[in-house]
Amino acid sequence: MCRIGRPGVAFPPGASPLSAFSRYNPSARKAGGASMDQQQIPLKLTAIRFIRAIKLFMTSDVGGRAGFLLASLIALFAGISALNVVNSFVGRHFMTAIADRQTAEFIRQAILYAGAFAASTAVSVIARFAEERLALLWREHLTRRAIGVYMADGTFYRLGIRGKVAYPDQRIAEDVKAFTTTTLSFLLMLLSSVLTIFTFSGVLWLISPLLFFAAVIYAAFGSFMTIVLGRPLIDLNYNQLDREAAFRSELIRVRENTESIMIEGSEQRHTDRLLKQFDSLAANFRRIIGINRNVGFFTTGYNWMIQIIPVVIIAPTFMRGDIEFGVITQSAAAFAMLVGALSFIVAQFNSISNFATVVGRLSSLLEAIEEASSPADIGIELVETGGSLGYEHLTLTSPTGEALVTDLSVVIPTDTRVIVAGESEAAASALFRTTAGLNTSGTGRIVIPPRRNVRFLGQRAYWGPGTLRQILVSPEHSIEETDEQILALLKNLGLTRGLMPNDLNSEQDWSTLLSPREQQLVALASAIIATPTYIVLEKADAIFGHELLTAILRLLAERRIACVNFAEPDAPRSSYDAVLEYGSDGSWRWID
Repeated sequence: MCRIGRPGVAFPPGASPLSAFSRYNPSARKAGGASMDQQQIPLKLTAIRFIRAIKLFMTSDVGGRAGFLLASLIALFAGISALNVVNSFVGRHFMTAIADRQTAEFIRQAILYAGAFAASTAVSVIARFAEERLALLWREHLTRRAIGVYMADGTFYRLGIRGKVAYPDQRIAEDVKAFTTTTLSFLLMLLSSVLTIFTFSGVLWLISPLLFFAAVIYAAFGSFMTIVLGRPLIDLNYNQLDREAAFRSELIRVRENTESIMIEGSEQRHTDRLLKQFDSLAANFRRIIGINRNVGFFTTGYNWMIQIIPVVIIAPTFMRGDIEFGVITQSAAAFAMLVGALSFIVAQFNSISNFATVVGRLSSLLEAIEEASSPADIGIELVETGGSLGYEHLTLTSPTGEALVTDLSVVIPTDTRVIVAGESEAAASALFRTTAGLNTSGTGRIVIPPRRNVRFLGQRAYWGPGTLRQILVSPEHSIEETDEQILALLKNLGLTRGLMPNDLNSEQDWSTLLSPREQQLVALASAIIATPTYIVLEKADAIFGHELLTAILRLLAERRIACVNFAEPDAPRSSYDAVLEYGSDGSWRWID
């Protein structure tokens, strides 16, 4: 090896120039064990997370508004329950007036009935409005928090490469929505059921204690049988959500690669993959339909019997003349209300099974994020500092254990154009990925400036929808660039497409309008506008061509921006200030 003091600085063993720097390690623990989707998340842990999610929401910056809406809902539901009791007695007297042919009483009770219905309608609509506003407020809070954690410190990347949890995008978009709306709905239905039990238990007891006990026993029997028949739905619904996401993801891949599929003539292969995904989805859904059929046989008959049981029990009393006719209708209504409240599981079992699925999926997502966010016990450390980019005793190995780079110790000074090249493309790719903070096997340390002072450009650029100005100028950039400056820079970089100033603020899907080479030029322009200390490129010679790359290097030199190009083995080296060359055996040398 050739170790030279400047510009490549070699570090003697034991003398670490990094010891004074704060340590930053973006990688997470090594993945191990079964897929998260195949693991059973402990019920206690899920319950703890469920309660913690509610607590965090109520103590957040929107907790005051949430508390007001929740208190309003409790008051409104109490009002609805009271109005239901009033309706039961008004209905009783109304039917008795009809049976006794009392015209005046009939008219009076009809007016009271209409008033009670109007009040119930108003209170119910306001309660529904408050419920939806509270659900939206909770979803906003939880989604913002989930996106913040998911996108922080490369968690989304480590989560993706580990494959520990399937389709985190769907879980954040769909499952968070289902969790917030369904949780709130269940809590309010539970509150309504409790209030109904308290109010109508007294009504039913006054009519007939036997009818009260019949309602309790019947509801308990219905809940037990529904759980026994429908329990498999939880796992089936879990699988269905994943298979729906897999099918949708496959369709998106086809849409995003239409040109390549057309050129390659691989329509049949992709058709087969789509049909295979759909067959798996449909097979699982058929099992869900079968379980729903069995549950439906029981719950439908169960609900029909609710109308008959109270009449069978009370009718003999009426026939003996012990009660008036209105009591029969009141007992039927009160029995239905009480059994409905006690049969919460029977009435909502499909929703409960879906909700259990959503809670389990979000719990597994949270567990995977927490694991991916934790500091990893690996050999390579990234150390952020305000100085130069450098490596200390860095050794990289391939997945098979083969040495790619051995004991690399060098500093790449600022305002220097360096090419990294050698016999092995795998070594260049591994060193680029490791420098960018991506997971690679090995040991040692990498000194790197803060991310605002170093920009990485891989072989493929990606942008989301937006204006060209939003793509070119990052929100953190404090210096306002004029349209003329941006267009001049793009022209200097070789973007021959005739762009006008109004094109910079046009909302377009630029990833489809620009060619891959033009996209890379725009990405490079964005990096230059950010005025970093270093720009790190991957195979820029293959992307831009030697002539254009030489002009780009001159432009970077004029702006005093250091450039490191992880190039192909046969890339020309004459336009660079220095060469970091590596051998097939992992050796390296710095050449001025």
